[in-house]
Amino acid sequence: MAQRDQSTDFRDPGAKKEAHLANERDAHRAAGPDRMPTPEEEEAAERAKMPAGTAKAYEEALERGAHQKGEGRIE
Repeated sequence: MAQRDQSTDFRDPGAKKEAHLANERDAHRAAGPDRMPTPEEEEAAERAKMPAGTAKAYEEALERGAHQKGEGRIE
């Protein structure tokens, strides 16, 4: 079995630069959806019914988040 040179880096040397450029593009991109929904998707969403209790659970989660304290709090 041949020994491998541990100091050789087989990664693409441009990968780090490419990742940095992608992060820069993302940092300057406006928040929002990648695309708007199609008319068919909008109609399907309007026809969809929420399971019982979904609205209440959502309101409770919002209330808990509003009073969150300690680590993980975003201000």
